Amino acid sequence: MHKSYVKAVLQKKTHTPRSNVIVLNPSNSLLGGEGFWVACLWHYWDHCVTLEQRGSFEPDIPTVSRKQQKDWSDHALWWEKKKTWLLKTHWTLDKYGIQADARLLFTPQHKLLRLQLPNMKHMKVKVNFSDRVFKAVSDICKTFNIRHPEEASLLRKPRDPKKKKKKLEEAEEEALELEGPLLTPGSGSNPGLYSKTMTPTYDSRDGSPLSPTTAWFGDSPLSEGNPSILAVSQPISSPDILAKLYKPQSLLDKAKINQGWMDSSRSLMEQDVKENEVLLLRFKYHSFFDLNPKYDAIRVNQLYEQAKWAILLEEIECTEEEMMMFAALQYHINKLSIMSSDNHMNNSEKEVDEVDAALSDLEITLEGGKTSNTLGDITSIPELADYVKVFKPKKLTLKGYKQYWCTFKDITISCYKSKEEAHGTPSLQMNLRGCEVTPDVNISAQKFNIKLLIPVADGMNEIWLRCDAEKQYAHWMAACRLASKGKTMADSSYNLEVHNILSFLKMQHMNPDPQFIAEPAVTNDINSECLVSPRYLKKYKNKQISARILEAHQNVAQMSLIEAKMRFIQAWQSLPEFGITHFLGGKRDELIGITYNRLIRMDANTGDAIKTWRFANMKQWNVNWEIKMVTVEFADEPSLAFICAEVDCKVVHEFIGGYIFLSTRAKDQNESLDEEMFYKLTSGWV
Repeated sequence: MHKSYVKAVLQKKTHTPRSNVIVLNPSNSLLGGEGFWVACLWHYWDHCVTLEQRGSFEPDIPTVSRKQQKDWSDHALWWEKKKTWLLKTHWTLDKYGIQADARLLFTPQHKLLRLQLPNMKHMKVKVNFSDRVFKAVSDICKTFNIRHPEEASLLRKPRDPKKKKKKLEEAEEEALELEGPLLTPGSGSNPGLYSKTMTPTYDSRDGSPLSPTTAWFGDSPLSEGNPSILAVSQPISSPDILAKLYKPQSLLDKAKINQGWMDSSRSLMEQDVKENEVLLLRFKYHSFFDLNPKYDAIRVNQLYEQAKWAILLEEIECTEEEMMMFAALQYHINKLSIMSSDNHMNNSEKEVDEVDAALSDLEITLEGGKTSNTLGDITSIPELADYVKVFKPKKLTLKGYKQYWCTFKDITISCYKSKEEAHGTPSLQMNLRGCEVTPDVNISAQKFNIKLLIPVADGMNEIWLRCDAEKQYAHWMAACRLASKGKTMADSSYNLEVHNILSFLKMQHMNPDPQFIAEPAVTNDINSECLVSPRYLKKYKNKQISARILEAHQNVAQMSLIEAKMRFIQAWQSLPEFGITHFLGGKRDELIGITYNRLIRMDANTGDAIKTWRFANMKQWNVNWEIKMVTVEFADEPSLAFICAEVDCKVVHEFIGGYIFLSTRAKDQNESLDEEMFYKLTSGWV
């Protein structure tokens, strides 16, 4: 009887998508029985298939010849009700728990996705919707020639609450569309980017490929397209583009954006991502490992673009002098990018002897590059001692600094009333382990302040240090940053930190040449409306901004293209708010901030840190999935517990575990990723 029932249903005309009935034996595996797959092949791939348990299925359908058969190897069954893929084809239907009313979709695993890259351009990519997001992002980054894909992930596009019309958003989206090749991650061969002995792929000055495009991308579909969208920065053509993009107005808005991060342990299909949907590819974890211009021109450019848009959209705060420095670097990069593109077009087929390149790279490696000639006494820990103004704010008091003779030993600052009393008992002593260090600098006003939030039992003690000059500030700031991590000035990174701080300050100097007179044509070429955030466009006229950008440009005019991008990224990393991912806490007007090395309880209105906990002191963390509570236990201080408000606690849990995973990376390790370790630290149930 069931045979005639199936035949009647198959012959019945219905509207597309039609629901057809296939009768299967629930004790057979998904691969067992020729009838099942013949039936599936007979149906269109996007038709809904209903499985009914009515004994074995004897197909009474037209025979399909081999010439008519298509390649169904990419297809799989999707169980809509349970939101799960039936990928274990050796399992029986009973083992999956499929009942008579189960509706399964026989559909391709690879589907079209529109990715918005950090440079705000869109690429159409075919992504495996059955792979976990972590694996899918790895394949995408491999196709785009981006190393260390573990730092990136996918983010849902934030909705601007002020714009309610969906059609308007779609129109804007199309305006930003960049026509590119249809890419399928994993379809091409790996161009050897993950080898420890790989030869340089890019010019270390301008980031252009050292070999023809085919060798640059291997067999990737990008070799047939235009790779400049990935490795070369393109100037913002109009201020209207900037005006249309969503700008978070507060820390709460920034926290709401972070609700959209995809779960790395689940597939896109499981998270209700539709075919042809727009997702944002972004660097999720602000811990950039082994950033090398020789191999990472695309990665460097996309990091630069993400930093640029974060500053222009005011997602991260910066001072006026810093904004002009960033604008000058943008202006310089835009000019060099146009020149580099022209030169590359004229020399696109230049050949490079890979053996000579490898030997040159090996010679630099063996020589150790540039090293300091003055190693000093490695048995002693450097110390700082100088007159520094100190202020400890109290309620109902005016801000006033008092000068002390301060010594910085190990990770402790001791303050004495005078230099002669330095061998006695200090008037004030501060252990900086685990403290928050924030710069407060104004070059034109010669203000060099360091704000310290030192953890105590009931919160944080606020201390301000004021230095007299840039050099003194750079040494004390570098020492404070290292001490906050439990490191001393004997650490190898101390001198580099001092150098980076001085370079960062130098770029902010305004030293106009008295002989330099800006021509109108030059200032018009700057297009200042696309180089600074809207806040400063309201404060100053375009001519004033252009003049200040030209002044700041003199400090960076001699930089190469790739150096300017690296400096931009380093300056971005030096901003006080860099790398803090905000989430709404359980308490009102409270945020939880997560960085690469600590957790911060913050005031939602001011952004000030209320309390800080370092990952180095963390014993374990747990998640109560029912009440959405995250609990973190520490070795020598009380536990931290907070409710994840308006966000899945899995997102918060993944940020903590993800940063722990990234901290285990080392240059002497194999470049391959330990995916299972990542899932253990971030999934919570694997």
